[in-house]
Amino acid sequence: MEGMNMQNMDAKSCEEMMKGMSVQQANKGAQATRHEAIGTVKSVDPAAGTVTLAHGPIKSLNWPSMTMGFAVKNKAMFDKLSVGKKVDVEIEQQGGKYVITAVK
Repeated sequence: MEGMNMQNMDAKSCEEMMKGMSVQQANKGAQATRHEAIGTVKSVDPAAGTVTLAHGPIKSLNWPSMTMGFAVKNKAMFDKLSVGKKVDVEIEQQGGKYVITAVK
């Protein structure tokens, strides 16, 4: 299955897709609060507190491989996030966003 590229999607389309995925997970029962993903850093924006990752499937969220932006919980994590680097991250849903809470 080809990965989904969310970089070319407008913010509203991305938000609607994420809401739909959240509803799917809620319908499956209890949802884990933390999820792990392995991906490659495509861009970093420390000033905005965001990073774009091309990540593999995240089974706990029923997500396919895709490229998407994430908020980063702690600016110190940017020391471990550089373009082209392969990373293992922990993600949590906080409100309507998915936030990287750990970089391994």
